[in-house]
Amino acid sequence: MTLLNNPLPKVRFGIIGTNFITEKILDAAKYDARFELIAVYSRTQERAEDFARKFNIPYTFTSLEAMAESNLIDAVYIASPNYAHASQSILFMQHGKHVLCEKPFASNAKEVHAMIAAAKKHNVVLMEAMKPSLTPNFTAIKDNIGKIGKIRRYFSCYCQYSSRYDKLKEGIVMNAFDPSLSNGAVMDLGVYTIYPMVVLFGRPKKINATGLILSTGVDGQGGVNFDYDEMNATVIYSKIADSTLPTEIQGEEGTITADRINIINKVSLKYRNGEEITISKPNTIHEYYYEIAEFINLIIQERKESEINSLENSLITIEIIDEIRKQLGIVYPADKGGVSY
Repeated sequence: MTLLNNPLPKVRFGIIGTNFITEKILDAAKYDARFELIAVYSRTQERAEDFARKFNIPYTFTSLEAMAESNLIDAVYIASPNYAHASQSILFMQHGKHVLCEKPFASNAKEVHAMIAAAKKHNVVLMEAMKPSLTPNFTAIKDNIGKIGKIRRYFSCYCQYSSRYDKLKEGIVMNAFDPSLSNGAVMDLGVYTIYPMVVLFGRPKKINATGLILSTGVDGQGGVNFDYDEMNATVIYSKIADSTLPTEIQGEEGTITADRINIINKVSLKYRNGEEITISKPNTIHEYYYEIAEFINLIIQERKESEINSLENSLITIEIIDEIRKQLGIVYPADKGGVSY
């Protein structure tokens, strides 16, 4: 696999968050020559320097304000805990920096509204880093969805047992189940099943959620039914059990099946007459490459938002999650506060 020779100019990036997702992003960024890694933020100088050495990053910061004010970077990738997404995004946008923010976009719709307002006010690019919807195999789904007749159902599943749940059963609360960080199953995994539904079908007419609430007050798993005008949708997600169920889009003439919604490797189309064809596209590049390329394209082409990972799609998704949390009784400290722009 060789480096993609994309045209310059380069976009100078700072990163917030030194976790495994950030490392995946940086691995993927090697395939886009326009990505230039300039700076990293961490709360401690030691951690910042360790990460900088590992990835050959020239500048380190322990102050978000100093990083936002710096003229060293054009854009920032934010992979901090969910509760900090909105405030950090807005801070950097206020200083004219473009923002690629990890999913879920923020704690709630109120925060997302503030983020969108800041992006428009300061004339910068803001995009949610939701990777499946920008990959070639999701494009294959969109390109072939018209072949299965009238759509009657969308079903998606993402259930993955978390090792952190073992700690919770021992009485140790890890970040994944901490409401103060705006975490839980729907925010971590459920969002992967909901966002593609919104991209494909828009806003549902009705939402009916069930779930299991853990001792910390966040959800360990959930299932949600959605009503649209002429179709239904169902998603299930869990951090306390595994599943191998695929994602399906069922039409009157056939069904499209994707193996996993978070990493779509295989997509097939089966017609009612029994004919089945593989419509997958080969994954020749790192799975996280596509969101980086989309974000950089927006900046260089002076477009303010993605047509797929649009601000409207991100807003609808978080509004759906807000309603799910409301029905399940999940409240975050962030819901009682507010952000300004």
